Amino acid sequence: MKTTGRPGIPPIVDAELLQDLMRERSDVRLLDVRTSGEYESVHIRGSYNVPLDTLGEHAAEIRQNVESPVVDVCQSGARSRQGEEVLKRAGMPNLHVLDSGLNEWTGAGKPVERGRERISLERQVRIAAGALTATGGVLALAANPLFGLLSAFVGGGLVFAGVSNTCGMAAMLSKLPHNRAKGLRRGRHGRGAQGR
Repeated sequence: MKTTGRPGIPPIVDAELLQDLMRERSDVRLLDVRTSGEYESVHIRGSYNVPLDTLGEHAAEIRQNVESPVVDVCQSGARSRQGEEVLKRAGMPNLHVLDSGLNEWTGAGKPVERGRERISLERQVRIAAGALTATGGVLALAANPLFGLLSAFVGGGLVFAGVSNTCGMAAMLSKLPHNRAKGLRRGRHGRGAQGR
């Protein structure tokens, strides 16, 4: 879908449209809401990094300093939609989301900047939830049936995460040191759009 001139941007953009927008419009800004560790590992050139867990404290500042269209980016699109809601509550207009996030962007063969490889936050949640559920099941069989409650608790948490589109485990994991990039401060951004 090509853009010509300065037409409106749809609320959800795919990788092709975003690449066209980046090429044709110098006013479009990309806001990557993943953890700084994920951002350091791989990101779209020209994007700014403000992790979702700090976006609320920076939302007013972003609203005051950015009048351009903003496209939120994350790994799959879920955190981008949460970031969009945070910025909407701060009164920011002209917000958009990259559909399916960096997964779609890289899957379409679009260019990225890479750093040290890290496991994405979403994979960390799946690993932790799977490990806790398996451990609860094994301990329930081998030691005490009450350990089955651990598996039930994790399963209930996953259902809640799916229904509410929030994840407490991801919020906790995002605070761990390996999810914070060395040398990056909270809310630090990458190269500006003029660097494209």
